[in-house]
Amino acid sequence: MQPGSDDDSLVRMQLAVVLDHRFWVTPDGCVWTDGPFPYSFFTRYLDVFDRVLVVARIAQTDQAGQHWLRANGDDVGFATVPCYIGPWEYLKQRTAVRRSIKQALAAQQAIILRAPGQLANVAARLLLSAKRPYVAEIVGDPYDAFAPGADRRLLRPLFRWHQTRALRGLCQQAAGAAYVTEYALQSRYPPAHTAFTTHYSSVELRQNAFIEQPRVPKTSGPLRLITVGSMEHLYKGQDVPLHALAECRSGGLDIGLTLVGDGRERTWLEALAQRLGLGNAVHFVGQLPSGEAVRCELDRADLFILPSRQEGVPRAMIEAMARGLPCIGSTVGGIPELLPKPAMVPPGNIAALVAVFRRFSSAQTRRQASLRNLAAARAYEDRILRHRRRQFYEQTALQ
Repeated sequence: MQPGSDDDSLVRMQLAVVLDHRFWVTPDGCVWTDGPFPYSFFTRYLDVFDRVLVVARIAQTDQAGQHWLRANGDDVGFATVPCYIGPWEYLKQRTAVRRSIKQALAAQQAIILRAPGQLANVAARLLLSAKRPYVAEIVGDPYDAFAPGADRRLLRPLFRWHQTRALRGLCQQAAGAAYVTEYALQSRYPPAHTAFTTHYSSVELRQNAFIEQPRVPKTSGPLRLITVGSMEHLYKGQDVPLHALAECRSGGLDIGLTLVGDGRERTWLEALAQRLGLGNAVHFVGQLPSGEAVRCELDRADLFILPSRQEGVPRAMIEAMARGLPCIGSTVGGIPELLPKPAMVPPGNIAALVAVFRRFSSAQTRRQASLRNLAAARAYEDRILRHRRRQFYEQTALQ
């Protein structure tokens, strides 16, 4: 993938980014996302490359949703992969999926696979067969994503074994690997000895994401918790704080929870909240556009909770830290790189979460956590992360 030159000797490098996210395209050719991959996300690759081709599943729609964001734009285009949902639909369309990925990657000079994900696995096999190099950005852990309780499908153990094995192989064969954690994912999915490696988060916060001073916690009234995350699966663990909330309230602690996010498990979670008798103590606000809308919800809360069963380095938590929110998380993925031990619990441990909720009902505890978290979030300012990421992309361009 040596860079070529055009007539005026300027280097023109094209990059393909393969990722497992569903996008939508409207009749005017605009590509839209309801998740964390708007156009601004892909412009980071333009620091080094001249054009980015995103290889992803794309479905057609008549009009964009209210909170969707534009994903394509100047120098960022998309190659369509058939939009299957789940393993059974993938099996029905796997020939078409392979063909579309192969065609999309044929003319690309550099290739980054954002893993884990089925498209990354397919692309890796195709590239290895063609003896073409690729690099990987490792952003999650399927071993935790398919842990007991994180996925309710009968074939969960098989998915866990297969996806974990696939990611280990993908990392071992990559020419380079960038991890979103400093050490957690590297220990489970080590790179090849010959690979160039680094770590940087996909999270980068601009100045308006930060409050200027730590919070002054309230000393009376109900304790308002918030969690932010997809409800497409249960690996964000939203069911766990619901159980803990019910126990706390039965013990006399005035506490409520706001859940931001949407997905196919939302109906099940809403039914669980009703069965637990939580009533008006729990508020499902649905999917919100990233940025100001989410920050407004964070600013109304007293405590952020992310009881995930799997994580890379969670953007939602870092954004909450930047708002000076005290945070509680589980001991998975990159969360131990963000929080001290007293603010963490084992995934799925309701009793431990109840104990931590009670500890953080203290205004003094929340005041100390706010001070610490706001300072820690500064490590994710965009200007700090850009240099390390650019070095990795420059290495990628030389492969």
